Amino acid sequence: MKSITINNTKPKVLFFDVNETLLDLTKMKKHVGKALGGKEELLSLWFTTMLHYSLVTSASGHYKPFGHIGAAALQMVAANNNITISEEEARKVIIEAMQNLPAHPEVKTALTQLKKAGYTLVAFTNSSNDGLKKQFENAELTDYFDERLSVEDSGKFKPFTNTYVWGANIMGVKLEECMLIAAHGWDVAGALWAGWRAAFVSRPGQQIFPLAPKTEIEESDLKKVADILVTYK
Repeated sequence: MKSITINNTKPKVLFFDVNETLLDLTKMKKHVGKALGGKEELLSLWFTTMLHYSLVTSASGHYKPFGHIGAAALQMVAANNNITISEEEARKVIIEAMQNLPAHPEVKTALTQLKKAGYTLVAFTNSSNDGLKKQFENAELTDYFDERLSVEDSGKFKPFTNTYVWGANIMGVKLEECMLIAAHGWDVAGALWAGWRAAFVSRPGQQIFPLAPKTEIEESDLKKVADILVTYK
């Protein structure tokens, strides 16, 4: 993957999306697929439905935990496939699916490389505080990060501009001193439009939003992104 270098000045803070960027969602397919009658191919539809309704919730001036929205989305996708899942069962499925995900194989090496290069590393996720804590404990990622930020404390989900502004303010840095590293085109677009810099990790099935500003780094895994960032001054 060819990277487009626009600015090789070192960002003060690297903000990392968590689900799919750091954590491998492969195991989630089995949990969600089992709940949907073995239809693992519906994972993508469930995930996009969850993201859609997280935006609906924020746009309407409300907040619900990401896991609760995920459970509601699971019930909706199930209903469209003639499967009935109770709210309690759906929440149990989502908790088990989202909190027991391993890191992608190259993630720990890349994070170690970035820490050695002097970067401040911050997790920045739509997951709840409790959910993020358990995810990192189970994936053994806790010690790699200087801070963990959940949008639960901001009251709005990414990619709302206010959420990126909030993240920068929490870390005490200017918008242009922040860089988001994410595997979702919508997240990268939101960060860039908010005034952040961004690096896109093109995990399988993920694409940059063509109408968003250009991303200065685009690579197929986090190690390749780290290899570029350690050359920044």
